[in-house]
Amino acid sequence: MGALGMVIVSTLTAGCVAMPSDGPPERVELPQAGSSDNLQVRVFPIAPHPGDGPESLLEGFLGAANADEPDYVTAKEYLTVAAAKRWNPDAGVAVLGATSVGLPVDGSEETRAVISVTGNQVASLDGKHTYRTAHDPRFERKFTFVKETEGKNKGQWRIDELPDGLIIDQTTFKNGYRAVHLYYPSAEDPWADRQTPVLVPDPVYLRGRIDPFTSAARALVEGPSGWLGKVVDPVFDKTTKIRDGVTVTEGGVATVRISVPDFGGIQPRCQQMAAQLFHTLSDLPGKSQLVRLDLVGDRGSCQTDAGRTAQIAPGALAGGTAGTQQYYFSGDGQLTQTSGDLAKGAPVAGDLGQETAPKSGEFAVRRDGTEAAVVGADRKKLSVTEGGKLGAPVLISPAVGPEDGLTSPSWDGRGSLWVVDRARDGSEVKVVRGKTTTTVPIEGLGGRSVRSLKVASDGTRIALVVAEPGRPQSLLIGRVEHSGTPAAPAARVTELRPVGTVLSEVVSVSWADTDQLLVLGKEDGKLQQLHYFGTDGSVSSDFVLQGGDSMSSISATEARDRESDKAPPVLATSLTKHQIYRLVGNQWREIQGQPGAWMFSYPG
Repeated sequence: MGALGMVIVSTLTAGCVAMPSDGPPERVELPQAGSSDNLQVRVFPIAPHPGDGPESLLEGFLGAANADEPDYVTAKEYLTVAAAKRWNPDAGVAVLGATSVGLPVDGSEETRAVISVTGNQVASLDGKHTYRTAHDPRFERKFTFVKETEGKNKGQWRIDELPDGLIIDQTTFKNGYRAVHLYYPSAEDPWADRQTPVLVPDPVYLRGRIDPFTSAARALVEGPSGWLGKVVDPVFDKTTKIRDGVTVTEGGVATVRISVPDFGGIQPRCQQMAAQLFHTLSDLPGKSQLVRLDLVGDRGSCQTDAGRTAQIAPGALAGGTAGTQQYYFSGDGQLTQTSGDLAKGAPVAGDLGQETAPKSGEFAVRRDGTEAAVVGADRKKLSVTEGGKLGAPVLISPAVGPEDGLTSPSWDGRGSLWVVDRARDGSEVKVVRGKTTTTVPIEGLGGRSVRSLKVASDGTRIALVVAEPGRPQSLLIGRVEHSGTPAAPAARVTELRPVGTVLSEVVSVSWADTDQLLVLGKEDGKLQQLHYFGTDGSVSSDFVLQGGDSMSSISATEARDRESDKAPPVLATSLTKHQIYRLVGNQWREIQGQPGAWMFSYPG
């Protein structure tokens, strides 16, 4: 096991005892594999040694608790019988980074000792395996040791009091835990007469080398995280359990046995459960591509595959092939469409593709490519095309200058158009559904104002670029809760949480996948770059793309072409150079022959 990145301070010795960087001795197994892709390293725990003092005992316990043992049997050997019964290792995980020195704790005796584990906390997992960036890095937990007075460990030191959960260093966390997406269908849309649920990802981190398929299935059945739970349907009730382990054949057929008494009369529910399991397990590496999932109850069963789940699959509302088309304003103001790596596009049909099109400030094409919304150059009016014709404004702002007013129009996949109005007391977020415009309250915004936004295609989450006076822009993500009726829609954005906290400034944001944000921003002392973040705030890729300081906006998409699952290239706009770019491989390529073009963007 790698270093925990902490210092242990013992009152028993009245001094500082540093944990060795390589931890206790461990046996490492390297299974023979046909290729390096299947190579796995498994870390086995080491039991306590007779005569170990509290410092060595704590060192060994922390190593054993983070080894690849599913039920923590060895780790519990370091505890008294009573402590082993009380300790809940699944309560959460504290992830520590840089070390710090703790202070001795009073109360040292020959038969009792207290040791503090201290460090700088960088993140945590809660009991639902949900990742959170630590707001306060200060970390200290106390462990109380006693000498056993009876039983097989008489005269030996054991841990009698300890915090629930696990403590792990950042490197070991990266190596030992795996990001997993659990999928739940979106909750009923009160604005729609006809429901179109779609699977929404709930990102979690699970121990990566302990039967990942069964672990993921069990985590899914336990239900969604508290953050996402209000906007999705858990489907599985609280009594449902995974029976035995999940099996996956070399041919990619997964079998999941579940404690449902009889699927005979509830086949639609069986299919919904199977779809969730299929997409959750399909995200996991380690087996051949999943081609089918068999869900087996106590009586009855059902099967599903990618074809049967296509209508509710993650990203199903992102537009498919239509969502991968690229749009920009040409130098003469025409809305122009292109695709792939083509150098030149063609004006769209209708009013916005004409040379006489009114001067516009921003646009957003609907996810299915059928219509577009435009903000006027003066930022006062938001208009939407219908059948290619630009209609009367659906929203008018009382803006008094170009720095105020309407900005950042964004479509979700249900036909709702979101926009920021920066003319009212900092800002307001509006949503337009059909002919109805609604103001959306943002809970927890404090003194910050919304400068721009991007809504997810499923409509359950929204990324907000915010700022407060005198400070650079930062990024938040919020949960979108819909209410009301089709005639009187209402919504609110709640439970804001930070994303991209490593950045000192955020310039632009776009959805790159159903659970991934692409952010153009800066770290302290560095040039402007592109970063990928998960919606839980974690860094979803260590790969950073260079972005020129002249770039003012970027665009990616959740959509994938139906013929290929490959992500379309990232698009960028430079307002200072009046040029648009496409990222091909790792190189930015200027779109030639388009002088004065701006706002290069995908639908949404």
